[in-house]
Amino acid sequence: MCFSLPVSLSDIGDRSEALQYAHNITCVHAPQKVILNQSARQQDGSKVTATIPDTMHAITIETPGGPEVLRISSQAVPTPGDREVLVRVAAAGVNRPDCLQRLGRYPVPPDASPLPGLEIAGEVVAAGGSASRWRLGDRVMALTHGGGYAEYCNAHEDHCLPIPTGMSLTEAAAIPETFFTVWYNVFMRCKLRDGETFLVHGGSSGIGSTAIQLAKAFGCVVITTAGSDEKCRFCENLGADRAINYRDEDWQQIVGNYTGGRGVDVLLDMVAGPYMQKNLDSMARDGRYVIIAFLQGPVAELNMRVVVAKRLTLTGSTLRPQTIEEKTQIAKSFAENALPLLESGAIAPTIYETFALRDAALAHELMESSRHMGKIVLTVADESMKKELS
Repeated sequence: MCFSLPVSLSDIGDRSEALQYAHNITCVHAPQKVILNQSARQQDGSKVTATIPDTMHAITIETPGGPEVLRISSQAVPTPGDREVLVRVAAAGVNRPDCLQRLGRYPVPPDASPLPGLEIAGEVVAAGGSASRWRLGDRVMALTHGGGYAEYCNAHEDHCLPIPTGMSLTEAAAIPETFFTVWYNVFMRCKLRDGETFLVHGGSSGIGSTAIQLAKAFGCVVITTAGSDEKCRFCENLGADRAINYRDEDWQQIVGNYTGGRGVDVLLDMVAGPYMQKNLDSMARDGRYVIIAFLQGPVAELNMRVVVAKRLTLTGSTLRPQTIEEKTQIAKSFAENALPLLESGAIAPTIYETFALRDAALAHELMESSRHMGKIVLTVADESMKKELS
């Protein structure tokens, strides 16, 4: 299968145009072609054809297991479905769910790509069905339904956002899954507000470093835990008011003392297991406790009296199982409320290390070691493509 694509090369101009449905792009399913209508032409009426190959390099999971089961292979380039765009991937974020999928502990939804990778950045090179939001050649960052560890990946048009001014494709690839997860759970579900106190465990992780920045940017007092003094300093440099080395300090006691015995208003938990009772006991009245992962296990024996006594709200979610419509609402809310902070430079993804696509196994080894501080990213494009997209 080869796509022959008319590509508009005209300058986008105002970045806000990228958020508008400016072009009515129609996909005609002719053999080996995706043809766009006249709205994709340049202003002088001319058009240029770019060719997409039949196959691409991608990372596959041979069988559930350790990082060594990740292998680079040749796969068919996906065809964009209705309201999807095909993105030529420059970089892809690495996340804990990718590791869980590799281990066979994070089931792939029936309609999802079996390839790992939930967030990407790159260039729109094709549009399917009634997709009309993006022009060919637009640089986007996108939440994907799997498939990000590849040279080409489909994404729903409403799950793509424009890349902030001056931000690299590598940085942008670290945003969608991570920032959407924090925004959805902490701000949309738990409704963290200005002046409240927020506790996040694992503050030096990709999720933690994002949560610290967002909470601080919205005027909250931020407390976090981390596993070393170096990681604590990293968290404080991001804006945490108090970072606690949980290996050397009693984090629950410190949280109580720091809040004057009141407790925290919102708590984001990726640890669970033995932390859960301590978390409940560390909540303020009307506090909201959200769980998004279970690094120390999903099972715990709890005394629920504190939930009733303090009128606590317990909730949790993961991003991948949300519907297209729900993800669209998350992307819309994030774009309206938090994307301006990325545009202004008030917050930014923190990249710890990058790996070439072929070295995805090394990226997973680092992720599972928990040595990193911030995000891990796979660079997918070769140097010539990076120059072309810059």
